[in-house]
Amino acid sequence: MPPKSKRATSSLAATVARRAPAQAESEEDLDQNASTASTTRPVAKRKQVQLADDADLVLAKCRELRDDLRRQSAKKDDESDYADVSASEEDETTLATLSSPNKKSRVGETKPLASLKSQTIVEVTEMNTTEVMEGIEHVAINIAKQVLGKRGFQLDIPSRASSNQIYVPELDRIVLGDKRGTRSFLNVKESRKAAITTRVLQLIHSVLLKRIHITKRDLFYTDVKLFVDQSESDGVLDDVATMIGCTRSNLHVVASDKGLVVGRISFYEDGDFIDCTKMGVGGKAIPPYIDKIENIQSDAEFVLLVEKEAAYMRMAEDRFYNRYPCIVITAKGQPDVATRMFLSRLTAELKIPVLGLVDSDPYGLKILSVYMSGSKNMSYDSASLTTPDIKWLGLRPSDLNRYDLPDQCRLDMTENDIKCGKELLKEEFIMKNPRWMKELEIMVKTKKKAEIQALSSFGFQYITEEYLPRKLREGDWI
Repeated sequence: MPPKSKRATSSLAATVARRAPAQAESEEDLDQNASTASTTRPVAKRKQVQLADDADLVLAKCRELRDDLRRQSAKKDDESDYADVSASEEDETTLATLSSPNKKSRVGETKPLASLKSQTIVEVTEMNTTEVMEGIEHVAINIAKQVLGKRGFQLDIPSRASSNQIYVPELDRIVLGDKRGTRSFLNVKESRKAAITTRVLQLIHSVLLKRIHITKRDLFYTDVKLFVDQSESDGVLDDVATMIGCTRSNLHVVASDKGLVVGRISFYEDGDFIDCTKMGVGGKAIPPYIDKIENIQSDAEFVLLVEKEAAYMRMAEDRFYNRYPCIVITAKGQPDVATRMFLSRLTAELKIPVLGLVDSDPYGLKILSVYMSGSKNMSYDSASLTTPDIKWLGLRPSDLNRYDLPDQCRLDMTENDIKCGKELLKEEFIMKNPRWMKELEIMVKTKKKAEIQALSSFGFQYITEEYLPRKLREGDWI
């Protein structure tokens, strides 16, 4: 093709020059129109759910339960205050025998109880960062003295073995007995565990010095060659807590968050205001840093503790907590430490009842037992992790016939389910409640179980519109 002439080239350039401003104006108009469209596009407002018309009728028995709970709590506080004054006036020796290296009266206490006769139990208490650091430093000094004395070193640690786990009826929870063990660096079988313990002590001290929190996974990755497996460092964390006499959360090493909360509660989390009625459908993740939560406010009548996330989401989407003022919590199955601690603190401060909604199977009941009586792994810290007297609202074995649950929704129990159910019948926390025993006997006898979601066979919103309101109105909890 022959080259274009200069006149043709200049003519083309002029045409492009004339079109460019017009095109730019057109594109600018499009951008402005798009911007205007995005700003003027209507935003869907969240569904407003008002207090149910029958709220007073439905919540009447729940309010009676709440008032009774508050009266009992006030009575216990009065008795506790009277006992403290009497002990002071008579100059009696304290029930607590110090076992903590930093020799503070509220650290690492062992308390004698009537049912234990002469046996004592070990319990940890809340400590601030400085106190925990002082405890670690005291252990380090003892190690240094032993090493300088050319004796190697040996650590004295409360035993967390199963044989040292005790259920105490007076406390209604599992606690740690007073058996102790040693961990010697000069013992071939114990040297690695002793090295892991000193390394964890060092890492925790550096974390506390920086005033930060880390996860258990973070801790593991600081020395993979030594720890090899995360279970090694996780187990030593609990040992360190019992050695120092503090709660595990005081060590500033936490597990990843798992629990969720939604409903009529607000609080400040590390200075930020959180309103759990305005956290969307999913609610608020329960933070692992419970010590950063303060100024808890609520007008809820009760706490609804839900085993399954699916049931929790149904209540959150239906804004059940606005129709019948409550707080809805789930740990998505087996409860984590943060959720247990959050629930314990919530009930201690708000003085409102907790109603449990779990599957009608042995494992649902075991989940309730962990919330109420604690777990063996964390028995040393059961005081801050347990919530006594949780009411079993549903789904109970007797509900299957009472609500005419279809046969296809009733599942056959496996051999393991039946075995677990029979073992639960021998547990003290079950035996002390005849109505729980009766429900569990029905389950084992019929060999049938059911999930909370089985109620959806009557309709997707049956649980929030029919089942729960009826349960609350009748006071049908045990």
